[in-house]
Amino acid sequence: MKAVILAGGTGTRLKPLTYWTNKHLLPVGSYPMICYGVTKLRDAGIRDIIIVTNRAALGSFAEVLGSGRDWGVSIMYRVQEEAGGIAQALELARPILSPKEKFVVLLGDNLFEESLRPSYEQFMNQPEGAMVLLKKVEDPRRYGVPKLDATSGRIILIEEKPERPLSDYCVTGIYFYDTEVFDLIGGIKPSRRGELEITDVNNAYAQSGRLAYLEMTGWWTDAGTFESLEAAGRKLNGTIA
Repeated sequence: MKAVILAGGTGTRLKPLTYWTNKHLLPVGSYPMICYGVTKLRDAGIRDIIIVTNRAALGSFAEVLGSGRDWGVSIMYRVQEEAGGIAQALELARPILSPKEKFVVLLGDNLFEESLRPSYEQFMNQPEGAMVLLKKVEDPRRYGVPKLDATSGRIILIEEKPERPLSDYCVTGIYFYDTEVFDLIGGIKPSRRGELEITDVNNAYAQSGRLAYLEMTGWWTDAGTFESLEAAGRKLNGTIA
């Protein structure tokens, strides 16, 4: 299994820090944010990693991570020339993945406690479709919120930032896919903000009854605000392997 880390974006909520660097290179504790995702994947046994970022940040990522050798992984880079959404960024990894190959996608600002190995192993035993990791949160209205079918272990629907959430869970930025995901990306239309949304892709899987889920039990944050970035730094300082 390969992994794709999506690390583009403008980091609007973290300005002015992101005027001078990509948000995934901001320090969290003792290391740049991107390093935690790389080590989580490595420790789960996933060693082949594709990082998708923008042109301006490419050199900086190469300075920090290089080929991945010093981190015990192999890294390839793809450039998203212009913002087109998470699904559009994911499409850039398609030429590197083998047909029928399962893979994991990690949004680079997702920081979390637990190992990815159990979810990786469960997805490898899943015959087809996709799987996302969920986390129970205090205010799910800030996130994509799933409607769950606990009997089947499947997601029925994901609503993006709903006023009346269907559950207390949010969809984290950790997704497992088969390569049918690229056909589904080709079938969705840009949202009102002109982007290809990953929620639309996940809902395409959900509508066919093939979107499984697992709940994360340890702490998790998307370090996209000053508050979450600071909180993550306190938890992660000095803990990277």
